[in-house]
Amino acid sequence: MPRLHRRAGCIAMLLATLLLAACSSTPTPGAAPLAGAQQLVVVTSADWDAAQARMQRFERDGDGAWRVVGEAVPVMLGRSGSGWGIGLHPAQASEPQKREGDGRAPAGVFAIGEAFGYAPAGVGALPYLPMQASHYCIDVPTSPLYNRIVDEQDVGSAAVEGSSERMRLDLHNDGDVRYRQGFVIEHNANGEAGRGSCIFAHLLRRPDETTAGCTAMSDAAMDALLRWLDPARTPRFVLLPEAEYARLQTAWQLPELSQ
Repeated sequence: MPRLHRRAGCIAMLLATLLLAACSSTPTPGAAPLAGAQQLVVVTSADWDAAQARMQRFERDGDGAWRVVGEAVPVMLGRSGSGWGIGLHPAQASEPQKREGDGRAPAGVFAIGEAFGYAPAGVGALPYLPMQASHYCIDVPTSPLYNRIVDEQDVGSAAVEGSSERMRLDLHNDGDVRYRQGFVIEHNANGEAGRGSCIFAHLLRRPDETTAGCTAMSDAAMDALLRWLDPARTPRFVLLPEAEYARLQTAWQLPELSQ
């Protein structure tokens, strides 16, 4: 998962802190990936290659029955659709598998990480870090900071060399609004090289625009989501093609989707 971090005294200390945080705070994958979750964001698509999808919210008390929250909304996925990611679900051996640069959104069950944006303060209860012009998400597979959000002022210019994922898109791409509000989807939390990085939920620039592997939505949908998500309720993010959702619904205790 792309970890948000603040100023560190030196690079060695920073890397040690990032490794410790990844190992200590990431839930262990297992056969019951929704155990303990009381909020669920579900994204389903027609098939593996579909870039259009729909998103629904669910909640429950304890491990009881899921109930729908609000209306389903349209979202956009990667330009190539989706592929199995690395998350809280049991590893899946079948293709497609999410890889760096393939244009697929990672499929499976994932923890929800920190919120980020252009504003000094966020909305809702998720931890929030305001992005500055010096923030990058490292998408270079050989980097020790792969799949981490970093501040160039902390790690130095050499550490962000080659990374294409600038977090202040508005400053670097003519007012681009996509990262004005968003949050981390914790795919590939341990930064396995080449398995995909910098996976977010973020805003759309236009309704039909695909992503490089993220899940994009309207301003209204994002605002409702951020105001609803509560880290104390162990929220989870699920993304699956419809056939895979039906196949895994009982085993993973997924809710019934509304029509």
